[in-house]
Amino acid sequence: MTLELAVALGLIGAVGALLSGMLGIGGAIVNYPMLLYIPAWLGVAHFTPHQVSGIVAVQVFVSTLSGLLALRKERMVHRGLLVYMGTAILIGSFAGSYGAQFIPGAAVNMVYAVLATLAAIMMMLPKRSVAEGGDSRGPFNRTIAVISAMAVGMASGIVGAGGAFILIPIMLLVLKVPIRVTIATSMAITFVSSVGTTIGKLWVGHVPFWPTLVVVIASMVAAPVGARLSRRMQPKFLRLLLALLMVATALKIWIDILG
Repeated sequence: MTLELAVALGLIGAVGALLSGMLGIGGAIVNYPMLLYIPAWLGVAHFTPHQVSGIVAVQVFVSTLSGLLALRKERMVHRGLLVYMGTAILIGSFAGSYGAQFIPGAAVNMVYAVLATLAAIMMMLPKRSVAEGGDSRGPFNRTIAVISAMAVGMASGIVGAGGAFILIPIMLLVLKVPIRVTIATSMAITFVSSVGTTIGKLWVGHVPFWPTLVVVIASMVAAPVGARLSRRMQPKFLRLLLALLMVATALKIWIDILG
């Protein structure tokens, strides 16, 4: 691996992990297109969609773990949601991750584009009385929580994502979970999802060792910084930033697919 590739991968990993800690996402929504396009654009490497999904899977695992450790004293994780959605998404993510070996790379990109589009649409919908504070023990619809987590896990497992970028709008708009509880809980659920996804990607051999190691090291440094920054930012700003990221990413992927 060349020095130019190592620098590019380090910057990509740092940016994705920083956003992961700030927004409670695993960084996949940013890292997937960056890993797919930037190394090829710079002429330093060309990763297939399957390789990108493998790198992203391990990076999400490490960045969410680092972010959780930074937020461990906040006590904002909804334990009920973590148990129900975490179990469902673990099963779904492993199934999607393992099954991705049987579909072509173009289909992996298509799944990612669909996920990013759905997430962008949901985040742009009117927010109906979503509290900014929040009780981390509040009631929720268990059926919707389990079904949505299973579906998100299968789809996100295909692209190596943890699924937080679609879980967050589901928790905010459908399950009516307050924003700060959503950020903390989604990170915990994403970590559980990344366990199943990473195991599946390693099993089928879609994780290139050295590129993944560089991205992971950068993630370990940047994720806790992002988690600390999130406590100093207004919830409305966090939500707007996440929505803008989803819109930009979805547009880029669809333009490439349809172009």
